[in-house]
Parts: sequence; structure tokens; C-alpha cells
Amino acid sequence: MHGRAEALRHAGERVIDFSIAISHFPAPPKVLDAVSAAIAHKSALPYTEVSGALKVREALCAKLAAENRIEATADEIIVTNGCKQAYYQALYAMTEPGDRIAVFRPHWPAYLATAELLGLEVVLADLPDTLSAQTLAAFGQVRVLVLNNPHNPSGKVFTRHELAIIRDWALTGGVHVIVDESYEHLVFDGEHLSLAALCDWRALGVVTLFSASQSYAMMGWRVGFALAPTHLVQAMQTLQGPITAAAPHLSQVAAMAAFATGAPHALLADYRARRDLVVRCFADVPWIGMHAPGSGPYLWGDVRALTIDTVGFAERLLDEERVALMPGDALGRPGFIRIGYISDDVDTLMEGVRRIIAFGTRMAERR
Repeated sequence: MHGRAEALRHAGERVIDFSIAISHFPAPPKVLDAVSAAIAHKSALPYTEVSGALKVREALCAKLAAENRIEATADEIIVTNGCKQAYYQALYAMTEPGDRIAVFRPHWPAYLATAELLGLEVVLADLPDTLSAQTLAAFGQVRVLVLNNPHNPSGKVFTRHELAIIRDWALTGGVHVIVDESYEHLVFDGEHLSLAALCDWRALGVVTLFSASQSYAMMGWRVGFALAPTHLVQAMQTLQGPITAAAPHLSQVAAMAAFATGAPHALLADYRARRDLVVRCFADVPWIGMHAPGSGPYLWGDVRALTIDTVGFAERLLDEERVALMPGDALGRPGFIRIGYISDDVDTLMEGVRRIIAFGTRMAERR
């Protein structure tokens, strides 16, 4: 959908794109200052160790200790070209073709695409409002659980009790866990906790993924990192070397500066106001159900009262109203739509919402 929206824009059309989340905020000033200083130094921008420059990994260890209450060493950190690379390499290192992994639905599309590339069997379960031991038991025997906390697209933030249930289930069943915490700072309600802070993550085999993209409005910098037991970091590094080598030096400089800034309070306040504004707009629309998510840059709308064919809904919306959004089919849940509400100015956001409502209302009237 994003590609189709961009193609229309290149053809001169005005399109409002809610299909992905691209922040209207710039990168933090400290990031821009750090990168400018690195460029102004006029020294060579070197290749670093494949896993990332030592001073960068040491800085990320300090971030984990201060913010996530996780003690780690530099050899347990690998810096990657975005979170996707970290996820691919972790899953590659932790599994063999034919292994079964567990993923909650709705899900980030890359979780399943990567598993398919690696020849893995994916066991899906609907994400409940409150996680229980019975929910996890329904997966059966799996090698790895993929957990997204905070969750894209629902906005769920897992509680300490729920994470303890996951910890105990994984320990009993010998299940490893990959936890994607890309939205750790985009929490409106509740408190984000890292699973690795609540267990012996080395013994359990927990890999935790972090990204600068959404928390610091740094989508195009393509930088993230993973915390993993040393043997897994070594395996991920062995894989990363011939594929991309290290993340770019300037992206590593940017990451070190970003993760040192802590929570992005102004950005979070802006997103909360936008979230509340859009949810209010949909509140009295009879064909959609939309709650205020506890976290994240997306809204998750239930349009099953109108249609289950959300691919068709999205395609017709783009054709008729020039608004792009993500159909829930792509995230494993037909009958839902995902709206990235953090792009552009508020006037454009509201115009896009009005077009969605007008389009859906016409569909309802035709029925």
C-alpha cells in the first residue's frame, strides 16, 4: 500500500498515506549534533567491528542498565541495520528448517515473511486482552516464541504478571523467546517492562530487539540492536558479516546519541493528542470499533460490521479517496484496518480521517 501511494504521488496525485508510520518529528537535536560533529571532524568514517563499535555497544549497555534494568556486557550486544536485520539473524541462529515458532495474531508482517524464508512452521494464536497460561499452552511444542511488546498493531502493553507467565511457560517447556521492544518509549498507558529484566535471560535464551526508528523518529537511519547471550551474538555476527558487515558508522553515532536521550516526552505528548483526536472522530461512526491503544504509532480499527474484505476496502479507499492504509489481512486479521496516525500535519490527518469515514459510510449505505 505504501508503494502504491508513493507511485501515485510520483504521478502527481495528492495521497494521504496512513499505511505505515512515518513520524512528522525530526530526529532528536542531540542525534543531529552528534552526526554533524562526526562529519565536521573530517576524519575517515571507518568500518567498525561487524557487531558495532565497542564504545557504541558499551553505551547501549548503559542504556539497558538505566532504562530496562538489564545488566549486560558489550559482547552481548550487536548493532544492526534496523530491527528487521536483528530479527532475521536471531531467528536464523536459534532455529533449524522445519522448527515450529509461535506468533500472536495480529502480527507485524515481517515475522511471518522471515519465518518463511527460513523454512519454519509458524503456529498462530489470537492475542487475548489478558494473556494466560492456557493461551500459551495452546501453541503446543515450539522452539521460539516471538513476542512484540509493546504490540504492533493493537497497542497492547504486556503487564508484569503476563510476562511472568511467559517466563514460567518458556522455562518449563524449554522455549526460547525473541522480544521485539521497538516501541518501548511509545507507551501512553501502563508501564513497559522488559522480559529480560524478569528472568535469567542468558539461561532462558531470550533475545531482545530494540530500534531507534519509532521511539526517536529515525526511520530512515536504519539502525537497531539486539541483546542476546554471547554465543548467539557470535552466530548473528557471523551471519551479518558477509551480508552487510557493520551498520554504517554514522548510523551507529546516531544510535548512541539517540538511546542516551531517554524517553521522547514531547513526541509522546504529540502522539497521545493525535491518538485521542482520531479516536474521538471515530467514536460515533457505527461501522467501526476503535479503542485508544495503550502504545504505538498505529490505530487498529474493527470494521467487521461493514466488511471482512479489508483488502478490497483498502484498495477502493485508495482508488476513490486517495487514502492509503494497511488492511488487517496483511497482519493476520481480516476485518480490521491499521492506521498510521503520526505522519503529516494535523489538518492532513483530519482530512484523511474524514475521507475514511465518508468512504465507509457510502459502503454502509449501499448495503
